Amino acid sequence: MRLPVTAPTLEVRHLRTQFFTPDGILPAVDDVSLRLERGQILGLVGESGSGKSVTGFSILGLLDAPGRVVGGEVLFQGRNLLTLRKRDLRQLQGNRIAMIFQDPMMTLNPVLRVEAQMVDAVLAHRQCSREEARTLARDTLGMMGIASPEQRLQAYPHQLSGGMRQRVAIAIAMLHKPDLIIADEPTTALDVTIQAQILAQVQTLARQHGTALIWISHDLSVVAGLADQIAVMYCGRIVEQGSVDAVLDRPLHPYTRGLIGSLPSNNVRGQRLRQIRGLTPNLLHLPPTCAFAARCERVGEACLQQPGISEPEPGHLLRCFYPAVAGLAGVAEGAKA
Repeated sequence: MRLPVTAPTLEVRHLRTQFFTPDGILPAVDDVSLRLERGQILGLVGESGSGKSVTGFSILGLLDAPGRVVGGEVLFQGRNLLTLRKRDLRQLQGNRIAMIFQDPMMTLNPVLRVEAQMVDAVLAHRQCSREEARTLARDTLGMMGIASPEQRLQAYPHQLSGGMRQRVAIAIAMLHKPDLIIADEPTTALDVTIQAQILAQVQTLARQHGTALIWISHDLSVVAGLADQIAVMYCGRIVEQGSVDAVLDRPLHPYTRGLIGSLPSNNVRGQRLRQIRGLTPNLLHLPPTCAFAARCERVGEACLQQPGISEPEPGHLLRCFYPAVAGLAGVAEGAKA
């Protein structure tokens, strides 16, 4: 039974995920809140280790020990996924909720033909004949822009190129036209031409079927052309969130400004690339101050404590005591190029 359409596709409230290690407790996700409506695309960005992928795994219930969700709610169409029985959660996974991994071989079985894997994925969640499942698999491959889908069904994963394998993995995620997809940097290893084609196809499919999509990436340029909203993560927390135009044209958090300013397109040819000074702090030994304070050029006395969430303009959320008063002139154009 589907809940009323008034409920958002996904609402994450104050999610907290920790890893319990021999060296201590690592707060990989700390007080993360997100909201996605039907057909909306959210870009979740940040450098490696910021907590992006762990957030995605936590939402889908795919987190392995020693990681554990210790707080918050994950509401999918009004149902809290964190309190569902494993059996009920499995009925949603791969059906109404899907994930696309960075490595397509985390989805594809190397010893089975594409047809067997896609047909089994259909039959796991739908009452139909194998022929009907095969037809759906073939049509979904075609929808992903895969030429000669009949031939591709007979291929093994190793017989396909990297871009083709990723297309197949995305097609498997789209088989049931899910309400929510979380994509964990699925185009990072592909060349820019194939990447652009896949991004365009995913964006079209999300719009056509009303699928809400979280696109996890470290590349602001990719997210700028794909997403409606951007959430910037640093040390397990979202430090800035808003529409693509608001965050890229008027970045308020020093970390967001640093990410945008370090894009090669925003630097003068032949000169040293701008970069954010210092290193990300050890999450096992986070200071009680703002996590970005040691690297920030705007640090002040208030930064000796952790900032809460503010809303300097409608829909533009921020964790910073000393935000910038204006965006970077000309910088956003490089991110959107």
